[in-house]
Order: sequence, then C-alpha cells, then structure tokens
Amino acid sequence: MLFTQEHEEMRRTMRQFIEKELNPHVEEWEEAGAFPTHEVFKKMGDLGLLGVTKPTEYGGLGLDYSYGLVIAEELGNCLCGGVPLSIGVQTDMATPALARFGSDELRRTYLAPAIAGEMVASIAVSEPHAGSDVAAIKTTARKDGDDFIINGTKMWITNAPTADWFCLLANTSDGKPHMNKSMIIVPADAPGITVDKPLNKLGMRSSQTAQVFFDDVRVPQRNLVGQEGMGFMMQMMQFQEERLWGAASGLRGYDNLIDATIEYTRDRQVFGMPLLDNQSVHFRLAELKTEVELLRSLVYRACEEYVNGGNVLQLASMAKLKAGRLSREVADSCLQYWGGNGFMWDNPASRAWRDGRLASIGGGADEIMLGIICKTMDILPGKKKK
Repeated sequence: MLFTQEHEEMRRTMRQFIEKELNPHVEEWEEAGAFPTHEVFKKMGDLGLLGVTKPTEYGGLGLDYSYGLVIAEELGNCLCGGVPLSIGVQTDMATPALARFGSDELRRTYLAPAIAGEMVASIAVSEPHAGSDVAAIKTTARKDGDDFIINGTKMWITNAPTADWFCLLANTSDGKPHMNKSMIIVPADAPGITVDKPLNKLGMRSSQTAQVFFDDVRVPQRNLVGQEGMGFMMQMMQFQEERLWGAASGLRGYDNLIDATIEYTRDRQVFGMPLLDNQSVHFRLAELKTEVELLRSLVYRACEEYVNGGNVLQLASMAKLKAGRLSREVADSCLQYWGGNGFMWDNPASRAWRDGRLASIGGGADEIMLGIICKTMDILPGKKKK
C-alpha cells in the first residue's frame, strides 16, 4: 500500500493534534473518568479530522478509506485508549451507514454537525443480553402515525453521557431476525430517554460508557436510515469499518509500548547487567515487533482491497481477531519486563493491558470473528463436502 504526500500531511496533522491537544491532558482525563468530548471534537472538526471519508456536501473531505486508516493508525499515539475509542465511535461506528444510506435531510441534520464536531454521536446496538449476537436484540420501534415509538434498553454505549444523538438498531417488525431490524437516528434529548451513570470499566477509563433506557421514545419515521428492515445489513457493513479501525488504531500503541520497554530494560540493572541484554528478553521483543508488522501488513492489505471495492469480510475479521489477541500479548509481555513497576496503575504497560482487553470483545468477540472466518472458508460445522 502506497501513501501519498497527502496521506503524510494528514498523518502529520493528526499527530500534532494528539501531541498538543490530547496527550498533555490524558492523565487528568483518566483520573476524572471523562474528557471534554464536545470541546475536543470541535477542535478536530475544525481541522477536518472527523469527516475524512465523508461526502463533501456535508462537510467531509470525500477521501477514500486509506485516509481514514491514517487517522486511525495515528490515534495509537494517544497515551490512552479511551479518547481514541470515543473518536472512533464518531468517525467509524455511528456515522458510516448514515453517510451512505441516510436521506439528505437526515444527513444535514445529524451527519454534518457530527463532521463539524458540533454534535457527539453514539452507536446504540448492544443490549444486556445481546452483545456480539446482534440478531438477538429486543428493542422495538413500532409505528404510530408518522412516528416510531421506541422501547428497550441499550448497554455498554460509548459516548452515551455526552451524545447528541444515537444511531439505534431496533426491531420494526416481527419478521425474521435478520430482516426485521431498522436503523434509526434518535436525538438524545427526546423525551423518554434515560442515560444511566457512567459504567465503572476495567479500562478505557477516559471514555464514558453507559446503559441507556428508551421508554416510549417518539421520533419521526423520517429518521429512518435507508430502508425499513435493512438495519441488520447496514450494521454488518458498519462493522467492516469499525473492525478495520480497531485493528489500525492499535498499531502505533504496540510500537510505542515495545519501544518504551526497550528503553526501560536497557536502563534496568538485574544481576549486574541490563535486563535487555538477556537473550530471552531481546528475542521476545523482536518477536513482538515482527507480529506487529505482520498485523500492519494485513490491515494495509485489507484497506487497499476495501478502497478498491473488494469484499473484505474475511480480512477485516482476521485483522480484528489478530489485533485483539496481539494487544494482550504485547501488553502482557512488556508488563512482565517492567517488573513491579508494571503492576502499577499508571504504568504504560498496565494501561495498555487494561485498555486493550476490550479489543477482543467490542465490535464482535474473538469467537464471532472465528465464526465469520470459518464461514468464508466454507468449513462451518455440519457443512457437507460438495
């Protein structure tokens, strides 16, 4: 995959923004369990960083997904995972279907302000009993005149406490689970919505996540994204960008943690010699660096095929699977070499371990990725040889 001068300019802009506007405040935000989402998003919107791949008529830059990949990869330079996650929800999880299938009115009302950083978006799909099993959601949206009346509960919803609108998936009929769902844009200030207190999470501490209750919430039917009954399909399409984003956004973080561990073990004296001088240590760090580069190659290949209109279901699932597992492998191995310091809450390895654990759960668990990969390989259980 070849990056142009335009790619590198965007990379530099994103990196400078992280160094100036994010990293100096990360410790404060992690301690507070929140960051000023609207303020940060507005600054990003002013720089054009929230709508890189979105249509120009709604304020986006209209570029292909390779430019979005550059943004995602650079976000790995942030000193925590929570802030990048909130940004990724805005750019690659709550808005792709709206940008592709939404009406002009819907996109002008909700997408354009999200691109400008004037509104915070949230994706409301998961439920207490239905995380990776999207088909099992129970939230309903029944028609009443020109409106939908929504009832249900959504769980683990990132950005919920600060959201201006939700991209919500709900059952709009009693049909088959994969054909009865619709995607609806729901303003967060609609009567009947209750956002619970932020959840106390293992990691991603600076991104706020909460349970959201919908009790007879009335929204116009014109807030439907695309066609009724096509919500499941659109969410599966959104998952492709979410999974590529998830894999790409971890790469720089793995690199940085390995580099920091090299420096620490070079300075740390154990039995009269630098810890790094032990062959088992520097060999292990070399193995980890190799794994990161292999994942980067896979992500780049998947991105290139996606940009060229190819089906990346298998590659995106592989990248998501590998990224989740590698995040644990890198963080755990590096933490070991930091010794007792690695077990401290504010250590970079321990934070990476906590934040990265979500990668094998959110956006489809590892087991879901394996199932998708098996399906693309035509090796599902009970499948007879042709």
